[in-house]
Amino acid sequence: MTTNAAKLMKGNEAIAEAAIRAGCQAYFGYPITPQNEIPDYMAKWLPKAGGVFLQAESELAAINMVYGAAGAGSRVMTSSSSPGISLMQEGLSYIACAELPCVVINMVRSGPGLGGILPAQSDYFQAVKGGGHGDYKLLVLAPATVQEAVDITYASFQLAEKYRNPVMILGDGLLGQMMESVTLPKVESPPSPPDWATTGRQKGKPRIINSLYIEGDVMEKRNQHIFAKYAHMAEDEVRFEKYHTDGARLLVAAYGSTARIAKTAIDRARAEGIPVGLFRPISLYPFPNDALRKAAAEARVVLTLEMSMGQMVDDVRLSLEGRVPVVFYGRTGGVVPTPKEILKELHRVWENRA
Repeated sequence: MTTNAAKLMKGNEAIAEAAIRAGCQAYFGYPITPQNEIPDYMAKWLPKAGGVFLQAESELAAINMVYGAAGAGSRVMTSSSSPGISLMQEGLSYIACAELPCVVINMVRSGPGLGGILPAQSDYFQAVKGGGHGDYKLLVLAPATVQEAVDITYASFQLAEKYRNPVMILGDGLLGQMMESVTLPKVESPPSPPDWATTGRQKGKPRIINSLYIEGDVMEKRNQHIFAKYAHMAEDEVRFEKYHTDGARLLVAAYGSTARIAKTAIDRARAEGIPVGLFRPISLYPFPNDALRKAAAEARVVLTLEMSMGQMVDDVRLSLEGRVPVVFYGRTGGVVPTPKEILKELHRVWENRA
């Protein structure tokens, strides 16, 4: 695609097109529902843009191919869903320690185990707490619309390179499968390999990329170094949306597709006299702690909505430091909450806490 005019696109395909336009040079992945349109689209269009597509024999192989391509200075991406992302955790830990940029898309499906192919948000812990071993973090962004997914995907390659760190885009089956009108960004040429990339020694010191540090004090310094980088993320990369939060006495905290559904219920609740607003974290790591605390300044109660048994609710409670009661409502197993049932829950919480 060469035009920047608005297009009607499925979420997965729009993400893939945004990655190509952002200068993605290589994609390695393995098929799993509900994100299969991403590798399908990349297989067709990335080679035509001068990039490399390779379907690996497994998710383990795919993430290690990402490791190698990132180490050579390429803009590289992979995508998967839930159990496939689980298989990538060791590789992601290596990539984070080696300080390599890459973009990872997780279109979350229900679990645990193989679960089902319906949408869920039950990979929150895995994404934001560092699902692999050791002390590390991913920069995690959660879009709520296809347009936002396009914009975030496009920006994620630059964020990954800015911090030399993996960036994960956390979506779900709804986001990946829905079709919406999107305006695509301009086509960007890939940059030259950075000066740390392992492109072959020409002169000077050899370029070495490593995640193995035998001496304890050396490993400790490495951890301190990468966590100083995460502190910069917390200062500069916090993203969120506020919706009717001024004067809100009941505040809803939700992200991604759930937040989008909640807006309809919130509009109806406000028409019925409930002073309710929405706080939507877009960056799940770093989590917008201060912004949430300010948004809840006048709230009598905060309701966390998730398509899980409750994972973000812990970060909401930590952010509020016990100043406001936090309650939870969720659906799981791939069941998507409706505006009607969320409205019913808003009434229940407001009547019990007002």
